[in-house]
Amino acid sequence: ILRDALMPNLVQTLENNPAIIHGGPFANIAHGCNSVIATKTALKLSDYVVTEAGFGADLGAEKFFNIKCLKAGLKPAAAVIVATVRALKMHGGVAKKDLDSENIVAVQQGIPNLARHIRNVGKFGVPIVVAINRFTKDVDSEISVVKQMCAELGVKAIESNHWTSGGSGAEELATNITQLVESGTSQFRPLYDEQTSLWDKTEEVARSIYGASEIIADKKVRNQFRQFQKKYGHFQVCMAKTQYSFSTDPNLMGAPSHHVVPIRELRLCAGAEFVVVICGDIMTMPGLPLRPSAHDIHVDEDGEIQGLF
Repeated sequence: ILRDALMPNLVQTLENNPAIIHGGPFANIAHGCNSVIATKTALKLSDYVVTEAGFGADLGAEKFFNIKCLKAGLKPAAAVIVATVRALKMHGGVAKKDLDSENIVAVQQGIPNLARHIRNVGKFGVPIVVAINRFTKDVDSEISVVKQMCAELGVKAIESNHWTSGGSGAEELATNITQLVESGTSQFRPLYDEQTSLWDKTEEVARSIYGASEIIADKKVRNQFRQFQKKYGHFQVCMAKTQYSFSTDPNLMGAPSHHVVPIRELRLCAGAEFVVVICGDIMTMPGLPLRPSAHDIHVDEDGEIQGLF
């Protein structure tokens, strides 16, 4: 089983586009992107390869750049930050039950969160485009606010309607991404180099990406840092943190600054060559359903796949 699992899984979308599924653990507790094998395989088979690195750019993108790209020698040509009006309104203080209602003020108040993501990704030297993932109940006035803010930050925001229209709803986005890639303006650079100490790597991510003022740890954790530094100091750090906030408090919305990031524990992943830094109160067990969707997927008598919807 493990031998076969080493091979990337080639699947297709509902519109028959190829996709390679291999790895992809959650970025709130792991590195948040697919395997190096999958990406390098895709690069040999296609002109453009997109890596999904999630949850938020403070987690998925940071780890894709600092861990995967650094270890594999990858140099991304562009970055796409996916934003939704609903998420911005939530960061602007709107309750989940009220997200369907038009609220320009809330969008404006939530904009600093997106602005922080844009600035963060920009620190890695890659050109950026913002994809506004539009839902049916979003209104033009809210979309316009996001586009205007991005323009003020020197980044183009493009409305993408793939949620309702499939691939045709994302043609403008795809065109702009390819133009950005072909511009050759990427000057990719990781946030730190391998020679930086584990403590300083952790502090760099917390300050530069999370907007924190400092990291703190008790004596036991500091001893872990010292112990791992002796043999594994060249490893990358993989931060385990809530995906709901730049801080370790999931209820702290927007773009908090000058907060403190408490380090609770270190876990060594010697094979993967990184150290997991557990921050705050975060569970490291993935949220799996009691009944996986695979139980409902099958091929009928006509050879058609059922259970995908």
